[in-house]
Amino acid sequence: MPQRINKAIELLEQGQPLYSTGANQLTYEGGKALAKTWADYINLEMEHEPFDMRGLEAFMQGLVDGGPTASGHRTPAVIMTIPAEGTSEDTVRANAWMIKQVLARGIHGILLCHVENDGAARAFVESTRYPIAATVEGLSEGRRGAGGQASASRIWGVTPDEYLRLAGPWPLNPAGELLLGTKIENRRALANVDSTLTVPGIGFAEWGPGDMGLSFGHIGAHDPPYPADMEAARLAVAAACHRNSVAFLCSWNDPNLSIEERVRTLLDDNVMLLSGIGEEGARIGRTITGRTMPV
Repeated sequence: MPQRINKAIELLEQGQPLYSTGANQLTYEGGKALAKTWADYINLEMEHEPFDMRGLEAFMQGLVDGGPTASGHRTPAVIMTIPAEGTSEDTVRANAWMIKQVLARGIHGILLCHVENDGAARAFVESTRYPIAATVEGLSEGRRGAGGQASASRIWGVTPDEYLRLAGPWPLNPAGELLLGTKIENRRALANVDSTLTVPGIGFAEWGPGDMGLSFGHIGAHDPPYPADMEAARLAVAAACHRNSVAFLCSWNDPNLSIEERVRTLLDDNVMLLSGIGEEGARIGRTITGRTMPV
């Protein structure tokens, strides 16, 4: 039986990599169709898509009604990329309403784009924490307000009061069920990556090759083989993740490699969130790492 609400966190605690899929329809039917997905988490992309809270609400209910997963979790984990950017602390504060909205729909994590410094990362984490959370050095009081716990708790299958205790960022809160990620995807963010990833509450980071490439002046360089400056950036983000005990998210869509070779490349680089390798790649990766939790 599952030990957590958030399947992604439970696997990371076991030292197991995560495999993701996207969603084609942000509807009730779309959620129901993905409720028993092969993936460990569903990546919902709203950075460049409509910010559709009614659709998200219906999608999450579809996941519940179509579940549970084969692993016994009520739903797969859902991590959303939101349109707000982490260019500064003020920018995150001004757009914290988006964070409140998506968390109130019952999702399990957020990926914030263009996180350029530790001030933005702190504001991000603080916006996901309730004021009742324990005081932590380096963070001010949590700023998430009451009200959204009722709708979110129905998706999680807990009471509103239980949700208030569980809805904290992991691993800052060892019992927390929210997984927060930062995209380090331009030269400004790269220069500050270590200080950004020292902020308590950041669980994973991605290097964002598309935007990182544009930042270095490259067009169409999302996939390998990368120019030398981009490969150096990727390795720098990976090393910062390792130094700060933050999981690294990366894809490796090299058309010259087989799926197995791509998976082994990522695992050899200690990538913990493998992106873009599909169901076959997930099957191969789970075999390599000796995973026992059912899909």
